[in-house]
Amino acid sequence: MTRQQTIDEAVTRSLEKYFREMDGMAPSAVYDMVIRAVERPMLEVVMRKAQGNQLRASEMLGINRNTLRKKLQMHGML
Repeated sequence: MTRQQTIDEAVTRSLEKYFREMDGMAPSAVYDMVIRAVERPMLEVVMRKAQGNQLRASEMLGINRNTLRKKLQMHGML
């Protein structure tokens, strides 16, 4: 099993639990909820692995350094 499958499975289990616990309520903004829940911990781990180096972190993530800075600001991580 690869890491990606493990992450996929964790997200799937979490979403299934979320919908079960909705108890008839209509879900909304699921996409934004999932992105917020996954993005911050991912940024935290990658920034630690990159020892705070934003250029190295952006390369690890495969995104532009300016995009990384915007995401770090958005999550209050700068």
